[in-house]
Amino acid sequence: MAAKFRLTAEEREFFSLVENAVLANPFSDERMELDLKIVGLFPNVALDELVDRAIAEVRSRITEIEGEGRCALQKFPPKDRQMLQATCLFDIFYYFVDQFDWLIQEQIKAGEKSIKVPFADEALSLFHQRGFTHEEALHFFAMCYQLRRAYYFIDRGLVGRSHCMKKLRERLWNNVFTYDLDLYDRYLWNRMDDFSTLLLGETGTGKGAAAMAIGRSGFIPYDEKKGCFAESFNRSFVSLNLSQFSENLIESELFGHKKGAFTGAVDDHEGIFDKCSKYGAIFLDEIGEVSTPIQIKLLKVLEERIYCPVGSHDERYFNGRIIAATNRSIEEIHNKSFIRDDFFYRLCSDMIVVPPLRQRIEEDTGELDDLLADSILRITSQYSKELTSMIRKTIEKELGLTYSWPGNVRELGQCARRILLNRSYRTGAHTSAPAYPSQIVKDMESGNIDARTLVKEYCRLLYDKTGNYGEVARRTGLDRRTVKKHVEESSAVS
Repeated sequence: MAAKFRLTAEEREFFSLVENAVLANPFSDERMELDLKIVGLFPNVALDELVDRAIAEVRSRITEIEGEGRCALQKFPPKDRQMLQATCLFDIFYYFVDQFDWLIQEQIKAGEKSIKVPFADEALSLFHQRGFTHEEALHFFAMCYQLRRAYYFIDRGLVGRSHCMKKLRERLWNNVFTYDLDLYDRYLWNRMDDFSTLLLGETGTGKGAAAMAIGRSGFIPYDEKKGCFAESFNRSFVSLNLSQFSENLIESELFGHKKGAFTGAVDDHEGIFDKCSKYGAIFLDEIGEVSTPIQIKLLKVLEERIYCPVGSHDERYFNGRIIAATNRSIEEIHNKSFIRDDFFYRLCSDMIVVPPLRQRIEEDTGELDDLLADSILRITSQYSKELTSMIRKTIEKELGLTYSWPGNVRELGQCARRILLNRSYRTGAHTSAPAYPSQIVKDMESGNIDARTLVKEYCRLLYDKTGNYGEVARRTGLDRRTVKKHVEESSAVS
């Protein structure tokens, strides 16, 4: 069909900017620069105002084209149609952005049952009005929901103004949509299960929050007949901390087991791979702590997408995505062989480092204010400058801004709670020196301590200081279960 309409040169220049903005990572500097060009403002404008003005300018241009009877995508030549389609998507997305936020919040409350979408008919009607086919309307409506979920969970789950956190949010967005949203939409929106992810970072840095942001942001189609999305994003993300289970139970927790598979297996049991849907992702925390046989079986799942429950030869197919995390460094992984090379290289389609809190504060001390404000919000369900200021002053007085935060963000959250209770952080075991180190030194000097006891007491000393088994494991090079055993034995003796 011959093109009936064409964009003017000025329209083409403007809509090209909007198209690039649609495709840009919203956490990148590129997106901000494009928004500035769209509205023609100088860089000192506030971010919220910049976005609002960009939305208004785009809406004004679309309204003008509609008023002229030209907003019919199929009547433009391919290049013009592509730019105009992107601009229509920009406008529709922001027209319904508040409703999408409402839907996300209500879905969080509703849990695993997918709720009705009361604005779906209006949104689909607007897509049709702009010239989208029915199939395109359904697809892009689901895409808009995915985009908003990803932004919502990355932005709210990983707060912080430091450079490293900005880069982390940018990397997480790319992990969901790739570096090119157009490429993702044309080739990969239903193929991301083949892209596994390895999150690296010290204990308490927020690897779980990063994994959740990825896992809750997958593409979920809209079910027009039921009036809701095919699945709740709460159900699409399931996690398992591998260090919590003994070697004998890990396989069952991963793959499930059949009744009678082993002593105590009185019923069939669903593993985490059974619970994950085709729209979802599995988060395997502490992946560096699992044994070689388990790694081999997980490698088979990654390569062949097939697994069997314990005690069964029935093959089951897994079509979700795998996200794994470890507090081991890359050097430890390779030098000490915590993870088999073949498993590691199949696991790390993407590898993202979650930065430690000390780096974040070193880059920008305002990071502490952001995190404390977020902690207060989680505790009290409201922002409070008074409480944030009081806690920050206490931290500066007792710990200083150069404190290393061995427990990272997790420690900071508990620090805020302790200060709210006691107006001081120096009231717990790990912030004051334990009473027994001098005896260890005496035993070493006199030669009255064997190597095993020395390691055991050192583990307890570190645990009393950090309050975290994972951090002790990282510092000593021991696995988490061995550390826990040493600490418990030392505590029992004393």
